Amino acid sequence: MRSEAAGTEARVVEIVFPHHCNHLGTLFGGQALAWMDKAAFLAASRFCGRTVVTARSDRIDFRRAVRLGEIVELVATVVGVGRSSMTVRVGLSSEATPGAPSALATSGEFVMVAVDQDGRAVAVDRAIGA
Repeated sequence: MRSEAAGTEARVVEIVFPHHCNHLGTLFGGQALAWMDKAAFLAASRFCGRTVVTARSDRIDFRRAVRLGEIVELVATVVGVGRSSMTVRVGLSSEATPGAPSALATSGEFVMVAVDQDGRAVAVDRAIGA
């Protein structure tokens, strides 16, 4: 049985290595944004069955530092659908060791647009819950 979230959600797991960190030994903000954008892409493209591109990122909140060696889980959920766009909410949580409690570190929203092979916007033929 497929859950309601299955068609609207994507999960990505990463580990923070030294090349992902800034001079303080914490996850570089640009790396967090890249992972969040990737998760948003996966959720939106799976949702609409098309290639998507990022149109905008909104309200990125960096709540707490993510340290070298921590495991990061990103959960991206399609929360809104327009004619050719989808709004995807992404949360980035981290845990210090496998199985330890995780805590939300960063969150934000991304607007993704469905495109054809020429990069032109095309209609999303699906609504949330459909």
